[in-house]
Formats: sequence, C-alpha cells, structure tokens
Amino acid sequence: MSKRGYHHGNLRQALIDAALELIEVKGPTGFTLSEAAKQAGVTPAAVYRHFEGREDLIAEAARQGFEMFADLMQYAYESGQPSALAAFEATGRAYLAFARKHPGHYISMFESGISVNRTPELAAASARARDVLERAAADLSEHIPPEKRPPASMFSAHIWALSHGVVELYARATPGNRSPFPPEELLESGIGIYLRGLGLIEPDS
Repeated sequence: MSKRGYHHGNLRQALIDAALELIEVKGPTGFTLSEAAKQAGVTPAAVYRHFEGREDLIAEAARQGFEMFADLMQYAYESGQPSALAAFEATGRAYLAFARKHPGHYISMFESGISVNRTPELAAASARARDVLERAAADLSEHIPPEKRPPASMFSAHIWALSHGVVELYARATPGNRSPFPPEELLESGIGIYLRGLGLIEPDS
C-alpha cells in the first residue's frame, strides 16, 4: 500500500481527494470510510484521526467545493465589469462550468443531503458563494424602476434555481435525460427570457 497521505504529510487532504473520486463514481452514499482509506493508501483507523464519519468527510469536501465555487463566481463577476449585465451572465456560465469541472465537489455540495449549516465553516463558504450572485443581481437590479424591482435575493435565487436545474437535468448526463439543446444554450436562453421579462434587455426583433 502506498501510504500516499503520510508521504505527502497531509493525510486529511488525501482522504478528501479519495472521497471525491469515490463520490464521482458511486455517489455520496455509495462508498464507505474503509474504501476512502484504501483509496488514500491508509488503514481505516487512520480516517478517524481526522473525521468522525463519512458525513464529516463529505461536509469538508463540500466546504472546499463552496470555497472554490465562490472564487470562480467572484472571478466571473469581476471579469464582466463594468457591465452589470455581462457580470451577471458570467456568473450563470460559471455555475455550469464548475459543475462540469468539479463533479465530486458539486455532488458533495448539492446532492449529498449534507446541510450547509452542519459547520460554521461550511455555512460561511456557502454564503460567500451565494453573496456573489446576489451582488451581481443587485447591480443589475439598479436598472429596474423601484416599483418593479424584485428583491436582489429573489432575483439571484431564480437564476440560481435555473442554473441548478439545467445542471441537474442536462449537464451531468443523468441517465434517461437528453437535452434537446446544449446546456449552455438552455441556460443562456432561460436567463435571457427572465431578463427580458424584467425589461433589462431588449425583446428579440
């Protein structure tokens, strides 16, 4: 056995990486701590030096995922500046890109059943990601007359739900679900319809 965690001096991260690989293949409830330990090249007993159980291990994978996700969303938001519309649309595309590039983290974050309030650190990381999209929505909402302006939290929640739905149904190759259009087009057109409804972009001619 390679004992790769010990060799690298970071057994905790080696276990998280092993769990992420197993989650991609078997799902968040389809593996045991013993399997994660074997994948990391350590004994099962070594796992309990860092995690009380499988849910704690998945929660840490989710926390790391939310940190990465928030960084990506922030980068997307900043890359679209100074256009509020470009910044907002970029955050939507970043959601889809993250789900594709980091499926293990995405599953840990959104499909594992682990509450984002399980630990203060996980809650903070989740809130930071949500705040980026809400800030982008608030920037764009400034162009809507006050009497017609939805709360930024509602605005961002709608787009988050739309992005999540496209990912879950079509971008992660769920068996039996085949998208009639590329996921990127579905997301872009859906956001476009929503923004037209708010009067933020011109109707199609």
